[in-house]
Amino acid sequence: MTEIAVALRRLARQEQFLDVVGRDEAAARFHRHLRLQPLGSEIVPLAQALGRVLARPVVAEVDAPGFDRASVDGFAVRADDTIGASERSPNILALNPEILTPGMAPNLTVEPGTATLIATGGMAPRGADAVVMVEHTETVDRIETSEGDSCIPAIAVRRPAVSGQFIAFAGSDLARGETVLRAGQVLTSREIGMLAAVGAAAVEVWRRPLVAVVSTGDEIVAPGEPIRPGMVYDSNAAILAAAVSEAGGVAVPLGIGADDEGALQRLVADGLARCDIVLLSGGTSKGAGDLCYRAIAHFDDPGIVVHGVALKPGKPLCLAVTGGKPIVVLPGFPTSAIFTFHEFVAPVIRTFAGLPAEQAERVSATLPLRIASERGRTEYLMVSLVRGNDGVLAAYPNAKGSGAVTAFSQADGFIAIPAQVESVPAGAAVEVQLIGHADLADLVVIGSHCVGLDVLIGRLQQQGIRVKALNVGSTGGLAAAKRGECDIAPIHLMDPQTGEYNRPFLTAALELIPGYRRLQGIVYRRGDRHFEGLTVEAAIAAAIAAPDCLMVNRNAGSGTRILSDRLLAGKKPQGYWSQPKSHNAVAVAVAQGRADWGIAIDTVARQYGLAFIPAQDEHYDFVVPRARLDRPAVRRFLAVLDDRTVRAELSALGFRL
Repeated sequence: MTEIAVALRRLARQEQFLDVVGRDEAAARFHRHLRLQPLGSEIVPLAQALGRVLARPVVAEVDAPGFDRASVDGFAVRADDTIGASERSPNILALNPEILTPGMAPNLTVEPGTATLIATGGMAPRGADAVVMVEHTETVDRIETSEGDSCIPAIAVRRPAVSGQFIAFAGSDLARGETVLRAGQVLTSREIGMLAAVGAAAVEVWRRPLVAVVSTGDEIVAPGEPIRPGMVYDSNAAILAAAVSEAGGVAVPLGIGADDEGALQRLVADGLARCDIVLLSGGTSKGAGDLCYRAIAHFDDPGIVVHGVALKPGKPLCLAVTGGKPIVVLPGFPTSAIFTFHEFVAPVIRTFAGLPAEQAERVSATLPLRIASERGRTEYLMVSLVRGNDGVLAAYPNAKGSGAVTAFSQADGFIAIPAQVESVPAGAAVEVQLIGHADLADLVVIGSHCVGLDVLIGRLQQQGIRVKALNVGSTGGLAAAKRGECDIAPIHLMDPQTGEYNRPFLTAALELIPGYRRLQGIVYRRGDRHFEGLTVEAAIAAAIAAPDCLMVNRNAGSGTRILSDRLLAGKKPQGYWSQPKSHNAVAVAVAQGRADWGIAIDTVARQYGLAFIPAQDEHYDFVVPRARLDRPAVRRFLAVLDDRTVRAELSALGFRL
């Protein structure tokens, strides 16, 4: 039996999802079989206590401070001796022959009419109930005594003091027997300082749960290893291990599990023996069955409690419990994996670690674009937040799918689209649940992407400017600029009637800032007989005439798509409807042989080792809403664009200024 036949038989008998349930039902089933409480305590040195959670209250065994302590440099006095003191009529006090520095115990009593020099932190002597700042005194070397004038060192006090002035009394900060910190307190640098102040060298904290992290799949390669077409680097292990630490656990990487049921069972057994939670991601074997599910299906105490959740992203989630320990199989796509981790795994880790539930922050925003959704599943849509001229936040959907590594990391938050909703109209009010805290950018750039733009943004970030860049294409950027939702809109839109770039699309409220020129043309693999030695027109004609010659196009609304449609003059060759959203994606498709030609800039042609036929010099310019021209970040952008070294760097990349 062939490998394909075996795979088809597996698919025929596979129950891909045993029982697809809603998010809340899935969480309830999972939690029902877990002891949601800290796993136990341990004693750690104070130096290792940062970020840990106290398991027991800490009670002070000493006073802090442990003695009456001066809080300024000055003189320890009896407050009564300073009554009536003024600049014109100072009170003269004899100076005791003792200097009290920190760590020195006083030997002399401050008698009526005397004072003792004391430094900040010094122990207040017997008899003194106040400290006069040194700035409010003046030293004198003669005072009048009952026996006449005498050369006794003295001070002239020019301001009266009140009892207790500039003295921190023993136990005024923390008193012996007082609770310093309560159980459940997360230890930051401030709490660690309090513990040190009462002499605590170690502290009892809740043990952090150990979480085994396994990535699965024959196509997975560890970062740093050689990679070939069809393989992907293991990003899940890195991001999940970091997320485990953020949630209060300790990640225990167990490596990459091959698509082999026995191998996966051994990895799961190793994780259960060593850790408190086992976390897997991926596990589909060439589309022929969910091996991770089969690797844990033999557990029956209770074993698998959820296999399939009505979420997008995250439907393939599998939740199991054995021996009281959670086993979670996350989807393989990075965004799905990290999203379902935060929804279902992070709360369990936090509870096991004694941490409080994370409080999600929400903000109101409007949706600038219509969004279609799949009925039957609650969809969580990643969005980026930008503030318009009217101060209202706009929630821009992340156009990248769940397979994108950057979709979750670049989002500010997400919106929930109910399962029964098929679309959300543009302009709709939405509630955004933030990922972390809202940290809006100083400069918002929405429009067409370019590696030259990356250079400009990199320079701005070096200067401390926070930049948010949303690559939505030239048309999307122009629309955002018209709505006042961005500071800069990079565009390269050609007017099909005149061939002029960008300016014909402006309104009176927009300013065009000249950028640079990019050379667009046909990219193809070197030696391809359809294109070698031909002009653009001849090459396109040859490609259209060859039914086996595949094109890779660009997305509608992009400047490159407008150019390609003009060059094709209404014809739609094979591959026309393949529409990736970047020049790089076009070049990759051609370089890997999934397509034979496409329209892109010469910069990416060189980057991927492709041949290039010049078609047209295009203008990559920047549109700025006039209302935003005077914003400091916009002025900084314009200065960077005009910077001599930046222009030289752009020229080195092949752009013409």
